[in-house]
Amino acid sequence: MEALQRLHNRGSISTGAYEVDNSSLYEADDPSYIRFTNISTYASSARKKKFSMSMWFKLAEVGKQQMLWSTAANGYLVVQASGVIKWQQTYSGVQKTLNTNRVFRDTGAWYHVLIVVDTAQSTEADRTKLYINGVQETSFSSATYPSQNDEAQNVYEQHNYIGTWGGGDHSNTGLSGYVSEFYFLSEIAASPTDLGEFDDDTAIWIPKEYGGTITSPSSYLNFSNASNLAEATSGQDWASGNSNNVRQATDTCTNNFCTLNPLVNFKYTTNGITDGGTVFGDNTGGGVGGAFGTMAVTKGKWYWEVKLTDTVSHYIGVSAVDDGDNVTSGTAASDPHQQNSTFRFNISAARIEYINNGTNTNGSLDAFSDFHTAGDIIGIALNMDDNQISIYGNGTLQSGVANTSIYDAADKMVVPFHGTINDECQYNFGGFSEWTPSSAASDANGYGTFEYAPPSGYYALCTKNLEEYG
Repeated sequence: MEALQRLHNRGSISTGAYEVDNSSLYEADDPSYIRFTNISTYASSARKKKFSMSMWFKLAEVGKQQMLWSTAANGYLVVQASGVIKWQQTYSGVQKTLNTNRVFRDTGAWYHVLIVVDTAQSTEADRTKLYINGVQETSFSSATYPSQNDEAQNVYEQHNYIGTWGGGDHSNTGLSGYVSEFYFLSEIAASPTDLGEFDDDTAIWIPKEYGGTITSPSSYLNFSNASNLAEATSGQDWASGNSNNVRQATDTCTNNFCTLNPLVNFKYTTNGITDGGTVFGDNTGGGVGGAFGTMAVTKGKWYWEVKLTDTVSHYIGVSAVDDGDNVTSGTAASDPHQQNSTFRFNISAARIEYINNGTNTNGSLDAFSDFHTAGDIIGIALNMDDNQISIYGNGTLQSGVANTSIYDAADKMVVPFHGTINDECQYNFGGFSEWTPSSAASDANGYGTFEYAPPSGYYALCTKNLEEYG
């Protein structure tokens, strides 16, 4: 178990004294990125020989290239479509690369990555080091290193980017996911313990406050200024306002929120999960496309919201995840809303539907109000302590189906579930929402940002709350 926890930060880490409040969210299709301009002012031989770059990131898509950081040309850190992490930097016209053997594909996890370059080192492998969650990567499918005292090209000569490769098409090379705690440290060969530590209780790698001095051209971005996410917290600003379609989130490496999971392949393909794992749509026409949340629960009381942008057909509720693999593509299973001990609210029919004693069962039509016009916001209140579920329409509890039994999903591990045909919706688990909630209501612990206040005793699906109630 410790090995899994060390691999990535998925669980609760509230025992850490250092808290990260914000992250920046990128969507490759927009495209979105932050750019550091006028860096050539700081170019020098010493700076080209020694520097470090550190960030926490959480992926929202897989199976495509995810650019984390790059120069305008010749240097980048990327998660490849295969899931391996690649570092590439050019020295004296020759590209030097590190390609991990391990893959990094967990869209429910925050990862910390640290690159350290110090070409003055006499040992070749010490001139470029890659750390993931505090542990140095030493197993590579390929590894080449700069010559001693060689100077990195383009780190200072042109722009630096977070979220895309500056030398290419942003939509084809962009990140779809979150970044927090970004550091670029000039003339510093950082140690991972400068930026993080293993939690004593869980052995999970967690961030800590950097104790060094940060002056230009070094830079630290914590993304706390929603109106200017390129603003440096300390050190060199990445040029005022110099960001494109980057949005602020509260899903961070110290409080990880549930999102929608692109790793689950349902019988019918969909047009994807986007915008940090919060927007889901289907255009198959042949059957119900499905989506699961990244966090599963067996107890506690939980709340999340769904905004309908297309309104023909939606099934909203929960699905058990311990009934086997019968929702995945390539099986003979029927639509995902009729699988895995699912309980759902059929929005167009205004009725409940569920698996009861292994049989798909439909409740009465019009059991709750018709609120499936575009812009309507549905709230789900899941009570796993009593195996019940309730639905809210634009903040109003639908009393006719309040505290309904979840039938076969009772006493199992369940995840948020959505099924739809040719429609789109926007999810809000509290860490980010595509729409801006007008009330900015949080749960009783102060976590999440919702359109409507969660019912008393119900909480956002995030690791802080899971530690306490889950």
